[in-house]
Amino acid sequence: MARAPSFVCQACGAAHGKWSGRCDACGAWNSITEEKPLSAGPASKTLGALRGRAVALTDLATEEAPPQRTISGMDEFDRVLGGGLVPASAILVGGDPGIGKSTLLLQVAANFARKNLKTLYVSGEEASAQVRMRAQRLGLTDAPVKLAAETNLRDILTTLETEKPDLVVIDSIQTMWADNVESAPGSVSQVRAAAHELTSFAKSRGVAVVLVGHVTKDGQIAGPRVVEHMVDTVLYFEGERGHQFRILRAVKNRFGPADEIGVFEMTGAGLAEVANPSALFLADRDEPAPGSVVFAGIEGTRPVLVELQALVAPSPLAQPRRSVLGWDAGRLAMILAVLEARVGIPFTGLDVYLNVAGGLRVTEPAADLAVAAALLSAREDAALPRDMVVFGEISLSGALRPVTQAENRLKEAQKLGFTTAIAPKGSKVGQMSGMRLNTMADLITFVGETFGAG
Repeated sequence: MARAPSFVCQACGAAHGKWSGRCDACGAWNSITEEKPLSAGPASKTLGALRGRAVALTDLATEEAPPQRTISGMDEFDRVLGGGLVPASAILVGGDPGIGKSTLLLQVAANFARKNLKTLYVSGEEASAQVRMRAQRLGLTDAPVKLAAETNLRDILTTLETEKPDLVVIDSIQTMWADNVESAPGSVSQVRAAAHELTSFAKSRGVAVVLVGHVTKDGQIAGPRVVEHMVDTVLYFEGERGHQFRILRAVKNRFGPADEIGVFEMTGAGLAEVANPSALFLADRDEPAPGSVVFAGIEGTRPVLVELQALVAPSPLAQPRRSVLGWDAGRLAMILAVLEARVGIPFTGLDVYLNVAGGLRVTEPAADLAVAAALLSAREDAALPRDMVVFGEISLSGALRPVTQAENRLKEAQKLGFTTAIAPKGSKVGQMSGMRLNTMADLITFVGETFGAG
């Protein structure tokens, strides 16, 4: 049975059964093109004609040696990878334009090259002279990294076959052009084909390939989501342009824990590692002020302390503002609703601003109680003690729910000089000498004991 043709929108990747002038999914005009299968032949016409080799089978008890990892020497980068670079792996790194992806990967490539890994850096966006200028600024000219400025995928693969490198950096996947795909570079078809070929090359030749990917305005890697499924590891390089901190976050990792983070500081000499992020995020913290609360969080396997800042002010608008930086706006709306419905503290007619200091983005629900504390502190104009940390999840009923790794959170807080903590009742905490722990069952109790209201 003949395979029906596939028509794919080059703007959003939506598949259609037939051609049309306008994509129903994204509304783009003249963006739908016909795509042929990457591989098709006489053997694919009937199922009976498929005669391949038998696949070797194993059982779950089969033991295999762990992959041999290569350490780059950048502890924060190695932490995010799960302990170092794995051969025959494909890594996708995404981030906003100008955030420092090329700088980071050039530093990483230089470190691996100094570890006797044959390293190639292929730039599709810059000339070789521009990459060398960056290397001079970063003091990396002595590293034995081979450079190339090329976008033709066929020529790149031929070069890789000849050079036989150990590590290849492709900057970026959106600039690669496959001559067997009839669409423009950066389109869905081109990105998918290029990622497929490079990932297949990595697996078949035992080469580690790092792909740089642009992100959309929503913060997602541009192109089809299938690219993220092809690779072994997906990393996001995050940060605000106004802050010097940069966060490298693993959202997928087949060779290590996901949601692990590495913290870097942007300096004139490139990206510098931050060994103790908690101390850095709290370094500029002033005297206790209303709306300022320290949250003891967990990022991957690492405890991180960060300051949450809230401001509550009368609103001249019929619809008060709700502005959030570094946290989920929907969760803020939920906390405000719970405070009003369960505790009786309204925020009607008040503008609410919430900010995570340092440019870090907090995603775990354990920040609920710290956010509520910051909002109440700003509303009541009452500062919390400087040596206090807060963490806990808030349910819709107003109850406080325990969170994971409470003991690790408290140990990190104690190491930085905090002596008091507020946590949900039932938190699993061992013996913490020198740390005063207040456990509470619900939000009403928290408000009454902390702010003298309920």
